[in-house]
Amino acid sequence: MITLVAAIAQNNCIGKNGEIPWHIPEDFKRMQEITKGKVLIMGRKTWESIPEKRRPLPERKNIVITRDVNYPLPPNVEHYATIEKALEAHPGEDIVGFGGQKIYEEMMPMADVLDITHVNQTIENGAAFFPAIDPAVWKESWREDHEGFSFVRYAR
Repeated sequence: MITLVAAIAQNNCIGKNGEIPWHIPEDFKRMQEITKGKVLIMGRKTWESIPEKRRPLPERKNIVITRDVNYPLPPNVEHYATIEKALEAHPGEDIVGFGGQKIYEEMMPMADVLDITHVNQTIENGAAFFPAIDPAVWKESWREDHEGFSFVRYAR
């Protein structure tokens, strides 16, 4: 199964100035629960946005997509030039698309589930965005509302 995990603003912004533009501890906790034991596929910029002391993310297979074969990564982190190559290397495993924008755009057509934190903010001058969630394709299957944000799961 392929799941995309993201926190998105009302205007679908996911990043500004190389960072997530909010701090929601409950979102980080939920992300850890959803991704534990799974294969995380992320772009280089997403990898770099994780504080160095926290990477690689523990109890997960961390994969970085980069065309730079000499990009320095710890030995326990895999890298591939394409998402397709990463998927070929992990047949039958639970995959999580972890960002950023290009990863989400490429993986959206192959995803089975979207686990989204909808943040009740609009971010001006955002730099990275989550693709539009087409209601003709994606149906809300679960929701948990909180003050300022909601956890929502979508399925095809």
